[in-house]
Amino acid sequence: MKLYWSPKSPFVRKVMIVLHELGLADQVTLVRTVATPRGTPNPVILAENPLGKIPVLFVDGLPPLFDSAVISEYIVGLVREGVRLLPEAGPERYAQLRWQALGDGLTDNLLLWRIERQSASGGDLETILSYRAKVYAAMRALEAEAPRLRESFGLGQIAILCALGQLDFRFAQCGWRRAHPALAQWEASVAKRPSLQALPIVNDQEADAGPDMHLNFGED
Repeated sequence: MKLYWSPKSPFVRKVMIVLHELGLADQVTLVRTVATPRGTPNPVILAENPLGKIPVLFVDGLPPLFDSAVISEYIVGLVREGVRLLPEAGPERYAQLRWQALGDGLTDNLLLWRIERQSASGGDLETILSYRAKVYAAMRALEAEAPRLRESFGLGQIAILCALGQLDFRFAQCGWRRAHPALAQWEASVAKRPSLQALPIVNDQEADAGPDMHLNFGED
């Protein structure tokens, strides 16, 4: 298998954590690929994923797989132990898929908010307020569900951890832990898992402070 990869992409990180959890990381060749969220998409990515995004997984006998949810589901189906991360059926499966949607959606809103703020005008105010409201609502929901997150560790929890990692990486001063103590306690309890320790977010390109997001959970 081959993966279009970046050490700072939250969605690539999600796929990599799944691979590590299932002992499959050494079976994938990583190809450093830069996605461009603004401006002309990277033609290398666009040739394989018309959405211009990473990760993209290449597997013999299949067209290129894209979207971290699709790739993750493919990976968990490769080994019997995969059901630990995504059960085959029942309420436990849909709990994981729901949490995955919540974690991925939070990450999406953080990324889109940041991209909007990077525009020459600083972004459309109503669009920014919409992203902000969704981010704050998602964090409140996760705080409320923190006790249930402790009951298992699967694809949903991985997606949520990647969203929280994005907060730490791009919005280090946002104060999410102070404002969401139950969620912070859960995150700390799983942060020492070998898969997470092996996959820190790394900015391997020129440092980018980014726009001022005015993201402070203490002001919610």
